[in-house]
Amino acid sequence: MDKSQYYQIPNRMKIAYIYDVIYPYVKGGAERSFWELAKRLSKRNEVHLFGMKSWEGPADFIKEGVHIHGIGKSRKLYSKSGIRNIREALSFSLSILPALFKERFDLIDCNAFPYLPYFPVKLYSLWSKTALVITWQEVWDRYWYGYAGCLKGLIGRIIERMVIITSGYIIAHSQKTKDALYKCGFRGKGVKIIWHGVGLEQIQDIPPAEDKADLIFAGRLIKDKNVDMLITALALIKKELPDISCFIIGEGPQKEKLISQSQGLGLKGQVHFKGFMEYEHIISQMKSAKIFVFPSTREGFGMVALEAMAAGLPVITVEHPMNSSTELIQEGINGVICQPDAKELASNILSLLKDRDTLNKLSRGARRSTQTLDWDKIAVITEDFYKEAIRERC
Repeated sequence: MDKSQYYQIPNRMKIAYIYDVIYPYVKGGAERSFWELAKRLSKRNEVHLFGMKSWEGPADFIKEGVHIHGIGKSRKLYSKSGIRNIREALSFSLSILPALFKERFDLIDCNAFPYLPYFPVKLYSLWSKTALVITWQEVWDRYWYGYAGCLKGLIGRIIERMVIITSGYIIAHSQKTKDALYKCGFRGKGVKIIWHGVGLEQIQDIPPAEDKADLIFAGRLIKDKNVDMLITALALIKKELPDISCFIIGEGPQKEKLISQSQGLGLKGQVHFKGFMEYEHIISQMKSAKIFVFPSTREGFGMVALEAMAAGLPVITVEHPMNSSTELIQEGINGVICQPDAKELASNILSLLKDRDTLNKLSRGARRSTQTLDWDKIAVITEDFYKEAIRERC
C-alpha cells in the first residue's frame, strides 16, 4: 500500500541539515551545496543548519530564512599534514545529540563525511522516528590507506563501511559514488543521484575581470588536485606558445611547493597564484580566461568545474576512477577528458588554444550543459526526495 494514502506530508516540512562546517564561514563544495539548498527550501519549509561555531557573534541566528546553529567548540579542520582533524569531528559528534533533542524534525539530511556525526544523528532518528537522509560526496574505501596510513586508514575504512551498511536513504552526487556505495555493502531503501546545482542568474550578472589569462584552475592546493601536473604541462606548452598564462586560485599545503616549481620551470610572471578569493571574484576571473583546467584525480562531483562551464569555459579534466567530474563532460560538446599525464594534458590544451572555432563551440556547449542544473531546479528535486523518505519512514 502507498503510505501516502494514510500519511499526509506536512505542507511545511521541518528540515535539519547536519554538517560540521557551514558556508560561508568555511568554504567548499559540500558546504555550499547544503547552503544553496537550505536557503531555497526555507521559502517553503522551516530549515535548520547545524555545524561547528566558526564565526564571531551569537551561536543561533536566522540568515536568509535559514535557522543557523553553531554548536561545540570550533577546532582546526586539518592537521599540519593536511589530514582531517579527528578531534574536530569527535567534538562535533558529542555536541550534536543534545542540540537535536531540543527540536523535533520531519527530516534530517546528514552529510556522510566526516562519518562520526552520523552515529548520534542515527540514534536520534531512531528514537524520534525522524526520516534520515545521508548525503555522500564520495566513497573513499581503499583510498583511506593512502590518505591516513595503514592503521588509521583501516579504522577510517571500517567506519565508512559502517555508515554505508546502516544507511537507509542516500543522496549521491554522481554515478561513481552510487556504484561505490553498492559495492561497499549498501542495502538500504535507495540511492538517489542528485547533482550539485549552479546559480545561473548570479553567474550571468558577474562581469569578467580586467586581468586575463589563457587558463585557470580553482581549488584547494592539495596533492589530489595535481596542480603540479598542470604547471609541468605549462612548461611544455611554453615551447610553442611563449606567452601562455594561467591563474591558479586557492590555498593549501602545497602552495609554496607549487610556486617553487613554477619558478624553477621558468614560468614566473606567467603562472599567477591568486590565493583565496570570494565566489564572485572567482567567477569574474573565470570569465576572463579561455579554458578551465581541472587535473584532479579525486572529486565527489567537481562543483567548481560546473561553475566554470556556466561561466562559458570548456573544461579539461583527467580520467580516474575517483574523479566524478568526468560525468559532467561530454567530449566534443563542452570539454575534454584526457589521461592524467602532463604531456597529454599539454597536448589537449594546445589543441584547443590553436583552434578558435572548436574553443568557441565548446564554450557555447559548456553554457548549454548547465541550463538544467540551476539551484532552484535542484532544490525541487531534493525536496521531492525528502518527501519520499518521510512517507517511507512513517
